[in-house]
Amino acid sequence: MRLLLIGPPGSGKGTQAKLLSQRLGLAHIATGDMLRTAKKLGTAAGRKAAPFLDTAQLVPDELVNEVVAERLRSERSEQFVFDGYPRTAAQAAFLDELLRELGLNIEAVVFLNVEDEEIVRRGSGRRICPKDQTPYHIVSNPPKKEPGKCDVCGTPLVLRDDDREDKIRKRLREYRDMTLELKPYYLKQGVEREIQGQGDIEAIYQSILKAIREQPSAKPT
Repeated sequence: MRLLLIGPPGSGKGTQAKLLSQRLGLAHIATGDMLRTAKKLGTAAGRKAAPFLDTAQLVPDELVNEVVAERLRSERSEQFVFDGYPRTAAQAAFLDELLRELGLNIEAVVFLNVEDEEIVRRGSGRRICPKDQTPYHIVSNPPKKEPGKCDVCGTPLVLRDDDREDKIRKRLREYRDMTLELKPYYLKQGVEREIQGQGDIEAIYQSILKAIREQPSAKPT
């Protein structure tokens, strides 16, 4: 099975990709993780990506594509789930060409639909311990010992700059603008699927399974 999971930041695609990887034996390919690892290791791609990662800017298509190509050509994973890639029609076209080179194809592209206000609620409620990086959420996973303090070490929790409401809404606008052409692109290929990404994690996972097992829809003429 070769899948793409696409959704706005905070939609839960990383969580679902991990479940698919664990339960179906798929390689979990997350471009953000690969870029951060490349930066940490000091590879050529990592050095080029560092200025964008350090300032929370979007990494250019050609650099993301370079990292993806290196990963697929070196490890030759034939069963995988991509988490958050491609983000643009240009990246999608690059991935198609790369997979053709490797004799592979995409079997399903699942779009996770989550309302903006839900994503803002999820993101702006996150808190993290600056000392040991333990994550919390003021609604769904608050500290159990003392409000506003880490259960592990007692350090006051902080709101990361990226989790501020204005930053979240900015990322959502950027996501909508970038991915506008992705749905029609994959609809033409007959591999586009849409599910609701709100609710219980296991229920969403089962919805994804049902969607990817459906017969491909006919390509528009």
